[in-house]
Amino acid sequence: MEDTIAAIATAAGISAINIIKISGSKSIEIVNKIFTGKNLNEVETHTIHYGFITYENEKIDEVLVSVFKSPRTYTGEDVVEINCHGGIATTNKILEVLLVSGCRLAEPGEFIKRAFLNGKKDLLEVESVEDIINAKTEKARKMSMNGVSGELTKMIKSLKEKLLSIIANIEVNIDYPEYEDAIQITNKILKNNIEEIEKELNKILQESEKGKLIKNGIKIGIIGKPNVGKSTLLNKLLNEEKAIVTDIEGTTRDIVEGTIYLKGIPLHLIDTAGIRNTDNIVEKIGVEKSKKIIEEADLIITIFDGSKELSQEDIEIINKIKNKKVIAIVNKIDLPNKINAKDLLDFKIINASFKNDIGIENLYNKIEEMFNLKELDNQDLTYISNARQIALIKECMEIIKEIKKSNDSNTEVDLIQIDLQRLWETLGEIIGDTYKEELLDEIFSKFCLGK
Repeated sequence: MEDTIAAIATAAGISAINIIKISGSKSIEIVNKIFTGKNLNEVETHTIHYGFITYENEKIDEVLVSVFKSPRTYTGEDVVEINCHGGIATTNKILEVLLVSGCRLAEPGEFIKRAFLNGKKDLLEVESVEDIINAKTEKARKMSMNGVSGELTKMIKSLKEKLLSIIANIEVNIDYPEYEDAIQITNKILKNNIEEIEKELNKILQESEKGKLIKNGIKIGIIGKPNVGKSTLLNKLLNEEKAIVTDIEGTTRDIVEGTIYLKGIPLHLIDTAGIRNTDNIVEKIGVEKSKKIIEEADLIITIFDGSKELSQEDIEIINKIKNKKVIAIVNKIDLPNKINAKDLLDFKIINASFKNDIGIENLYNKIEEMFNLKELDNQDLTYISNARQIALIKECMEIIKEIKKSNDSNTEVDLIQIDLQRLWETLGEIIGDTYKEELLDEIFSKFCLGK
């Protein structure tokens, strides 16, 4: 981290203002060489100064330069931000001048990586910054802010401190048996403590499902045989004519997608090709894609034509989806009904007539009920939603199982201490107290150049 790095921090394009960020031990010195205005080497930290960027006696742009001196900066290093006019040519020219004056172009995520390595942010906060950049809903923003502000870190650090207290007491019991003030960690005491930690981790893990829901939304596959109203439903939900609707069977041959929001949660809707046996090569590919969506979707909306008895193709679809979360819609209730409701008892059923706008509101209510979306309105949204974090918590739960098994067998607590130490280190991986260099490269590479 000896280099001084620079990058454009604002999005590419024309705007009123663009920001170029510089970080490193020589950032103030380098910018001062190309800045016509106050001597930046002599100004106070956290101040902003008017002037011009000048190179080879040419004024490049009129700018405002902000100076932040270490250690009270985002990266923990000296940081300078140049606020210039938002033209593409102007911004690129200033960056070019910085690079020939001694800066190196920052790698993706290098600013926030330096913040992590200098102890300004932990991994939970880093990943929450990425989430807040990508947040598409107010709930996702609030959840991400709880990570950025350190609420998630406090939860993990609290568990680490409880574990450290147990480990420290075991160490004292072993090394200083004569020390009477130390708590004697017995199998019974360890059992109570480890069950308490397990309970808290289990709660975090269960609530991570809510976190994933807020962050990723619900992937919904609209399934059924041809001409039951799948594309009509998609168009009704999206309030636009996105999918082609005709009376000809097999019109939809590829998936058609769209996203709407329910209670602040994204619903990713996927209209699929009608599932049936067909000799048409193109339609056959569409049918295979439909079957794949069944495996991947969080929720299946399967549609049946209520004016016709269940066909063999309907029954095959029912068998394919019986182990999934399913809402069954019996469409065309404006026509005489020929479906026996007993055949669909395994599913939540909605009677509908898409033609007459009947059943859509009931569908929204059923989705809200199945995913407990009302609960999310009344909670603080301090959830873990990142796949890496969730995998590590699951690993912690497996270690706890091993600890409990050893403890129930009355294994000496000093031998169990090895697994307790492993549990403590795994919790540390969540917030980055311990980490592998390859992991950091992967995490920070996901950020843009100026972050």
